[in-house]
Amino acid sequence: MRGDLEWGSVPGLVRAAAERYADREAVVDGRTRVTYRELGERVERATAACMASGVEPGDRVAVWAPNTLDWIVSALGAVGAGAVLVPLNTRFKGTEAAYVLARSRARLLFVTGTFLGTSYVASLRRAAADGPGPGPLPGLPDLEQVVVLADDAPEDFRTWKDFLASGDPVTADAVRARAAAVSGDRPSDIIFTSGTTGRPKGAVITHAQTLRCYAIWSDLAGLREGDRYLVVNPFFHTFGYKAGIIACLMRGATMIPQPVFNVDTVLANIAAERVSVLPGPPTLHQSLLDHPARDAHDLSALRLVVTGAAVVPLRLVERLRTELRIATVLTAYGLSEASGIVTMCRRGDPAEVIASTSGRAIPDTEVKVVSPAGDPLPPDTPGEVLVRGHNVMSGYFEDPAGTRKVRTSDGWLRTGDVGVLDAAGNLRITDRIKDMFIVGGFNAYPAEIEQLLGTHPDIADAAVIGIPDARLGEVGKAYVVRRRGSTLTSDDVIAWARREMANYKVPREVEFVRELPRNASGKVLKGELRGRP
Repeated sequence: MRGDLEWGSVPGLVRAAAERYADREAVVDGRTRVTYRELGERVERATAACMASGVEPGDRVAVWAPNTLDWIVSALGAVGAGAVLVPLNTRFKGTEAAYVLARSRARLLFVTGTFLGTSYVASLRRAAADGPGPGPLPGLPDLEQVVVLADDAPEDFRTWKDFLASGDPVTADAVRARAAAVSGDRPSDIIFTSGTTGRPKGAVITHAQTLRCYAIWSDLAGLREGDRYLVVNPFFHTFGYKAGIIACLMRGATMIPQPVFNVDTVLANIAAERVSVLPGPPTLHQSLLDHPARDAHDLSALRLVVTGAAVVPLRLVERLRTELRIATVLTAYGLSEASGIVTMCRRGDPAEVIASTSGRAIPDTEVKVVSPAGDPLPPDTPGEVLVRGHNVMSGYFEDPAGTRKVRTSDGWLRTGDVGVLDAAGNLRITDRIKDMFIVGGFNAYPAEIEQLLGTHPDIADAAVIGIPDARLGEVGKAYVVRRRGSTLTSDDVIAWARREMANYKVPREVEFVRELPRNASGKVLKGELRGRP
């Protein structure tokens, strides 16, 4: 396995990929196709522009944009100048983006123009209209420059073209010297959490951690030179940036970024670009299998699927293998605080292991399950999942108190996830600690109930929450998406559940919905479901 000793840093990886895979196609973005050599040149030009704009090593540079070639170039260009990358969620509203920009004290922002009918510039301007700073965003005094990834920009911001041109006086030697000075122990990025337990916190990950973890990911997944990788997972998320861009740079795979998930576009891209690798949440693959026009597209090049972020029905794994003849289907588990990867299934694992678990700890890491008192629990006993190893963050950005809450004195990271380890060390995530509910004294784990509901032939998707109950304290409520053409009723679901699961797990209420609310990484927004009347 190649690792951080060879590349040293993310800029070192970019340079090595440009040389090793020079004439191989690196990125296909619409009609634009660039080789690895050309990608390296574009990244160096972006690095030069960052240097000319005053970006110094350690400065935070943010990107708020969908999956495009410009995202790749601007992000890697900033990292090449020694900056720490701060990806912003494209689902953010202006106030949410402004919070992360202020919290990270970002000096430079790359932002898309209009995306999905929303002007990100206008929403940010509204959110940062009041404050002590000069210029168009007084609420963000540390943000010195905003570069719009488009051909036009408001008068007080810069276009991408003008920004790149500003770096022309910077010599190639100066650019490469700056990139070469970036060491593996320096922060490479700050990934802000989704904020499900309050304000988002920024997990600080180093270059060495990023390289080591995604060299391992690439090895376990079997990613190889010449693969064509459709990146639907958003770049602002570790699954898109690191298991996508970084992994492709390591192996010489072709990146095909897709800005918005649309099953028709996915099918068209797979056929037209001979896509062989398609990671993503289970809903992506489920919608692919169930699409009525699926057989009109040539999907024969697909060979590798890696999924996670949600319950994975056994039937989904079996259908991917039999109906689409995908040779390798794997599941994994990770979180931002652990570089995005903790456990992963191995090629050759049985379908039952892949569907019911997230695999075993990645090399050189430890995983254990503990009681509320912190005592290790035996196999098949649910408790909080803890992880220790090279993948664990150095801490939350400028938040020692928050870091102490999740990191023990001997280096274990408290994940906040409830899980079960089997005798072979395979981890099954049952829920977030806060999502567990208690039915008459029994702990009920929504993810476990959701997995069982997912085996019903008429259920396409399901989410379970706890709701108050006068007699039992709490009971389950299921939000269910029917399969196309199904006439399933709530009584049908409850009667079926009584046959298939322990009584305390059976949902007492069922509500049918067209789709479940999910964030961009595929996780169901349980808070939104709890807030419904």
